[in-house]
Amino acid sequence: MSDLPFTLDQLRILKAIAAEGSFKRAADSLYVSQPAVSLQVQNLERQLDVPLFDRGGRRAQLTEAGHLLLSYGEKILSLCQETCRAVEDLQSLQGGTLIVGASQTTGTYLLPKMIGMFRQKYPDVAVQLHVHSTRRTAWSVANGQVDLAIIGGEIPSELAECLEVIPYAEDELALILPIFHPFAKLDKIQKEDLYKLQFIALDSQSTIRKVIDQVLARSDIDTRRFKFEMELNSIEAIKNAVQSGLGAAFVSTSAITKELQMGVLRCTPIEGVVVKRTLWMIFNPNRYRSKAAEAFSQEILPQFATPEWNQEMLKLSQQKLMVNTLDGATTNSSEAG
Repeated sequence: MSDLPFTLDQLRILKAIAAEGSFKRAADSLYVSQPAVSLQVQNLERQLDVPLFDRGGRRAQLTEAGHLLLSYGEKILSLCQETCRAVEDLQSLQGGTLIVGASQTTGTYLLPKMIGMFRQKYPDVAVQLHVHSTRRTAWSVANGQVDLAIIGGEIPSELAECLEVIPYAEDELALILPIFHPFAKLDKIQKEDLYKLQFIALDSQSTIRKVIDQVLARSDIDTRRFKFEMELNSIEAIKNAVQSGLGAAFVSTSAITKELQMGVLRCTPIEGVVVKRTLWMIFNPNRYRSKAAEAFSQEILPQFATPEWNQEMLKLSQQKLMVNTLDGATTNSSEAG
């Protein structure tokens, strides 16, 4: 086959239809007309000689061939984006893009601060922050759609071998109470006091909720004995509910800095218990690493990391330098021969 039976624009259209679920919404997202999208799909199906969509239902459903092409098409488009970014890097940090991923808590309260510091140093670099579940973020890093990420949940086991996963920082979970609650006046409370409280929490199926339950269990706190007053879908909603006197909650200390300064919430310690979870930095060592990502890793991340993270990154840097030196020596030897 001398000529490819598809173009990059056709792959982009296929990806948009799969994501949006309809030809019209895909056309809107790509700022082209619906007839233009339909024509490109028809040409693509004719060139490949297979149907790519089942056209019977209201939603555009991919056929088996469509799923196969989409799978490879996403990899092709990702590699094209990586190529463009590598070329942009030739202009040093006078341009280019940094794409950072994060799970919900780190993306809401930690990463914006980091990105602000980075933008002050490198105002010409375009920065994108993608905030999703830990699982989706990990896959984005593995696929090269995100340069690096800071997450708080568990990495999918199937990605363990292709990602570099390094403990980054400790995130403390605090018990927050309304300022007028009787326990708020105490210097400390006991573990057993927790079972007297009405709690507000995230949905029981959310990743953050599961992580909090696991971390509390390690401190011999049984969340199954908690009396849950309500479940909400965001940390901000939980903080507002606690502030209004509807119950107590466990949240990351990074999420309540402003409220504690304003005196609208009370953070009450528990006798003999410090509840912490590990935040992880992840990146794909087999993907192209832009200069912007290198600068962010070397100049911004160390300011919030544990000493152990800095030591681990130094070790990885030395290993990379050693590999590059050996590769250079092998190349020179081959050329001399």
